[in-house]
Amino acid sequence: MLSKVYSSGLTGIDGYEVVVECSAQDKLPKFELVGLPDTAVKEAKERVRAACENSGFRFPETALTLNLAPANRKKEGSAFDLAILCGILQCDDIISREISLEDKCFIGELSLSGEIRPVPGVLSMCLAARESGRREVYVPEANAGEAAVVDAVAVYPVRDVCQLVDHLNGKQLIEPRVCNISSFAFGPVPGDIDFSDVRGQERAKRALEIAAAGGHNVLLIGPPGAGKPMLAKRIPTILPDFTFEEAIVTTKIHSISNMLGTDNALVTTRPFRAPHHTMSAPALVGGGANPKPGEISLAHNGVLFLDELPEFSKVAVEALRQPLEDRQVTITRAMGRIVFPCAFMLVCAMNPCKCGYYGNSTKNCICKPGDIKKYMSKISGPLCLTALISRLKCRR
Repeated sequence: MLSKVYSSGLTGIDGYEVVVECSAQDKLPKFELVGLPDTAVKEAKERVRAACENSGFRFPETALTLNLAPANRKKEGSAFDLAILCGILQCDDIISREISLEDKCFIGELSLSGEIRPVPGVLSMCLAARESGRREVYVPEANAGEAAVVDAVAVYPVRDVCQLVDHLNGKQLIEPRVCNISSFAFGPVPGDIDFSDVRGQERAKRALEIAAAGGHNVLLIGPPGAGKPMLAKRIPTILPDFTFEEAIVTTKIHSISNMLGTDNALVTTRPFRAPHHTMSAPALVGGGANPKPGEISLAHNGVLFLDELPEFSKVAVEALRQPLEDRQVTITRAMGRIVFPCAFMLVCAMNPCKCGYYGNSTKNCICKPGDIKKYMSKISGPLCLTALISRLKCRR
């Protein structure tokens, strides 16, 4: 018996379709999983077996071979669990063989009890399923709000294996989740921090208003207590409201980074990221053995705030030069090439010297002239020039 079930995987922030082919033969029992699975996918064998038996279904005592196609593409994560189990259940006629799964996509991780657990990147996977012609997408309940943002597909929230089997066999249908896009408010949250809260600092506020209007990068230099972080945190509230297309891309980045949360179906406010100065270059720009978005991509369509700029490592700061100019970061590994978007407004803050009071009228600076020059020289000229050129290109 052969069955074919559809699922989705992730490459960068985009999804791609994965076909789970299941072959069951009357031979000595075995369970083979092929198609370049990583460790998490290989361990699906034990999760699938336990979930099947603990849901009250007999696991087939046959020779099972499952192929995740395309077989030359590495599969990562636990989102294929549900599709693997559906393929096995249809081979064993627990899901009726007369039911066509051709237009359906299954996404979700299985617990040993048979519950369906949420997975990151569901929005990207649902978009890939729609582009591949699937009309029904089955996702964990916790991911249903995020998946329902995708139009032209019916999104079914699944609680456990028994509920899914009953639905597919027509015994007890699941109500599809519906999302009303017009209900989202794309803009600052009322009652939250706002730029209008700032009293005084008229010259600084004017400069930030001009920077926000033109999409310019900003460097704030002032003594401790001047309010540099306070001003920076309020910049997103004077930026233009999100468009739906911008919200989708930003949500995809946060979703694959597992930072969306179960209560947020869509990112509706411009992100503000303020990483600590001890952050490494890969964490800031993105990377790793399995490349993930860095802080600059999480700040896409928003603001990246680097407080105490001279304290950041030189490698991390210099790594910002090309992303500032290209508005994207390209990460190349042996497994392939991945591009993450990173169109952000860079806002930096620093003291004028090590002690912070150079040029201050109320407190004397205790730094030597050489120390002041050394401190200011930590910020390279090419970085400042790159930030300026990138903005000039955008204006053209």
